[in-house]
Amino acid sequence: MHVANVKYDGLNVSSMSTTDGGRTLQTTATSLRVVETLRELDGARVTELAEAMELAPSTVHAHLTTLAENEYVVKSGDVYHLSLAFLSLGDYVRNRRKAYRIAESYTEQLADETECRAVFAVEENGRGVYMYTYSGQHAVWTYSTVGKRFHLHQTAAGKSILSQLPRQRVEDVVDEWGLPAATEHTITDVDTLLEQLETVRDRGVAFNHEEQLDGVKAVGVPVKGADGRVVGAFSVASPANRMNDDRFETDLPETLLGVANEFELENSLT
Repeated sequence: MHVANVKYDGLNVSSMSTTDGGRTLQTTATSLRVVETLRELDGARVTELAEAMELAPSTVHAHLTTLAENEYVVKSGDVYHLSLAFLSLGDYVRNRRKAYRIAESYTEQLADETECRAVFAVEENGRGVYMYTYSGQHAVWTYSTVGKRFHLHQTAAGKSILSQLPRQRVEDVVDEWGLPAATEHTITDVDTLLEQLETVRDRGVAFNHEEQLDGVKAVGVPVKGADGRVVGAFSVASPANRMNDDRFETDLPETLLGVANEFELENSLT
């Protein structure tokens, strides 16, 4: 990667050439880091943010001022927070595809029918993203994880999605993100993962045996668009002690597959 200094509106800005011939701007990358760090800190003063980012306070202040002038950051006293502008952007992103729009009602339906925590997740840049979450009567946890990113190999939804991707794409995801363990049950070997994905592809159902959270099991199924490509996955999770063999291996998969079929039918209609 080649780094050069260029001028935009009279300002010196670092510019980096990428391997594909494109160019990235360091100042934009820093602004995005400011946004992410503000979210992680749940708001911060300039000095707190600068310390967390290991940048000069003057640099952080300049980025915050720019974000504030464009209404992406608000200030309360001397504490900066992300603004509600991101709410509008997030709503647009979640509704830009028909499949995303119609998935919400099916996720809620799954939560009601199974009394479990139900999610609809998609893949972006090699990781999973929770698009919708609903909690049934016996859900494991109730707080929202919408927008949260996760490692695909650790979850039933993620393995459902991976099972529909070409082998080379799966290997690329592993090369990029690795196979970190969340529990002692997480798959951390690529050959084991590939073998399990073959089984998921044949059955149309993926299982999570306490691989993301201790004491929690989950079942997931992939869903496809009209073009035959995977668009995401539905899954339901519950405490392991509520998952007897029949419920875990038969009842929940049947419910999920039925909902997946309904979803794919509606998504295929113009």
